[in-house]
Amino acid sequence: MKSSKSVFLLVALVCVALLGFAMYLQIVEEMQPCPLCVIQRYMFILVAAFSLLAYFMPAPARRGSAALGVLAALGGAGTAIWHLYVKAHPGVSCTTDPLETALNQLPTAKLWPQMFTADGFCSAPWPPVFGLQIPTWALTWFVILGLALLIQVFKRAPSRFGY
Repeated sequence: MKSSKSVFLLVALVCVALLGFAMYLQIVEEMQPCPLCVIQRYMFILVAAFSLLAYFMPAPARRGSAALGVLAALGGAGTAIWHLYVKAHPGVSCTTDPLETALNQLPTAKLWPQMFTADGFCSAPWPPVFGLQIPTWALTWFVILGLALLIQVFKRAPSRFGY
């Protein structure tokens, strides 16, 4: 039971670290986030929130929260896959105008514009980070975090008799 709680806390901390790295890339390296980047940020926040919720919930209720975290990770992975497709096919738009406008009108974009305002282009040719494009890293982490939560969803609860 303690190991399950530590998995939820670790997943949340990894998400926060990834969001911190995204802010570093934006502020220090001046890589402006595109609408798909911002959506992926929202998905990392949802994964972290559901993981923290599972961490603080009683054991029987953790599976539901972990399952919602898996769904958020799937949404983030799907967004990252679409982002990679857009980068591979520069003629494909990431629907910058309507999507960017909608994202930038959300209350979170008004409260924390550095984190949630989309200013960049999805097909911008940013240099690789540790050999991979940023959406590839996002996809990798969404898969890892989603699998960690999925294991918790299907993990068998210990019997009260110890077997």
